Amino acid sequence: MSPINLEKVTATAPDLVDLYKSAGVSLGKRRLLGVRAAVYLVLDRSGSMKSFYQDGTVQHLAEQVLSLAAHFDDDGVVPTVFFSTDVHTRADLVLGAHRGRVAEIHEGLGHMGRTFYAKAMRAVLDHYQASGTKDPAFVVFQTDGAPKDKGATAALLAEVSTLPLFWQFVGFGDDPFTFLRRLDELSGRAVDNAGFFAAGADPRAVPAEELYDALMNEFPQWLASARAAGVLPA
Repeated sequence: MSPINLEKVTATAPDLVDLYKSAGVSLGKRRLLGVRAAVYLVLDRSGSMKSFYQDGTVQHLAEQVLSLAAHFDDDGVVPTVFFSTDVHTRADLVLGAHRGRVAEIHEGLGHMGRTFYAKAMRAVLDHYQASGTKDPAFVVFQTDGAPKDKGATAALLAEVSTLPLFWQFVGFGDDPFTFLRRLDELSGRAVDNAGFFAAGADPRAVPAEELYDALMNEFPQWLASARAAGVLPA
């Protein structure tokens, strides 16, 4: 089936039309229009993320990802994992029913813990494998700091490098993100299956075009490498 077109976005989510158009421009520059992918969103709910939830920054990212996903998939749904020390929940963000949805979920989850990546990554992997899709996965993984489980995270990233999942990490705040920046050098992987973008202390101030260009920076290279390595069909 075809991805969601502008007419449907206009009818179901008129507030996302501009984001949808910006995403399309970025995809067009990289010849990615028409590429199919299952889009996931992973959201950090560690205690230091509190202000980003309160001021709508996390909701804004969710809307940006939904608008991107409309180009890659046809169902208008982005499976979303909320995590801190453990996985809090997995919920669907749905085009047209997205307004205020992040705050609604967040406020029902209680205590905000520490930052552990691996369980959240495993939750995405489990959902992806259970879905039965033939499309690759594009995972937007948002965080505001390095994980406490660096070893487990690196091991899992290497383990899943033979599977068709690309992990695009997005950093909020002023952390140096040394661990995430070093993932490009991680050995033991079939292909380089991760990218990183630092959105800064005010991610909402990043222009949409710049955000989408950053999200798509390494994805095309991964698609080519994954095909060459047999991770994706040639």
